[in-house]
Amino acid sequence: MPSQDKHGTRYEWVGRGTDVVLIHGLGLSHAMWQWQMPRLAERFRVLSYDLLGHGGSARPGGVYSMAGFVEQLQHLVDGLGIEHFALVGFSLGGMIAPAYALAHADSVSALAVLHSAYDRSYSEREAILSRVRLAKTIGPQATVGPALQRWFTDDFARRRPDVLQQVREWILSNDPKEFAGCYRFLAEADADLVDRIAGISCPTLVMTGDQDFGNSPHMARRMVSRMPNAICRILPGLRHMALAEAPDAVLADLLPFLEKTVGR
Repeated sequence: MPSQDKHGTRYEWVGRGTDVVLIHGLGLSHAMWQWQMPRLAERFRVLSYDLLGHGGSARPGGVYSMAGFVEQLQHLVDGLGIEHFALVGFSLGGMIAPAYALAHADSVSALAVLHSAYDRSYSEREAILSRVRLAKTIGPQATVGPALQRWFTDDFARRRPDVLQQVREWILSNDPKEFAGCYRFLAEADADLVDRIAGISCPTLVMTGDQDFGNSPHMARRMVSRMPNAICRILPGLRHMALAEAPDAVLADLLPFLEKTVGR
């Protein structure tokens, strides 16, 4: 069952073994890891939590910052007495995870960046900012339909409308003001990491789908080229939410990476 720390972060800690921390994506919550959690928890002690402004965690409002998200995770692991762990971030979480690894290099034994953007072009950033403006004026319902089209393949959408409906409900449950603030952060956060990721020396896995155009294979390969100890995996035939559409394909690379770098 989820718990709450004294700083207002909702979290869940399951399994036994080496610690692995999971950071979810925009508009979602720690529940999005449900497709990976059973097999991860067989091998590791897994901590998942809700980012600020999401799920059951605190909603500070105002402008969201990388420093605030990094501090949230630091408060959480300090309170739980976790000193060393592997860190896995998806999408928005895949920007926060490298920033945390840079700020707390002694704590992060391995890093996985899943389906996350890197060094967007001007046009790529403007496309996201246009969606931010829609979210700010109308709310999450203005962006959820196109998001699901980008996130899932057409075939999966036809076969598993229940999964798309679950993700839709998660997104629509967001507070409109908090969602817009976090969306703006997502649109701009990659810019600060462009050069800085070269300072991450821990083993790193960067993964995306070959049809995840907003978090493209080109971005993933460029990211890996800047990091001294990183590998790249591209999942064929998959879009942004491969974790829900093809969890076994994600785990086929993620599990061996974690077992090799941090043990069991």
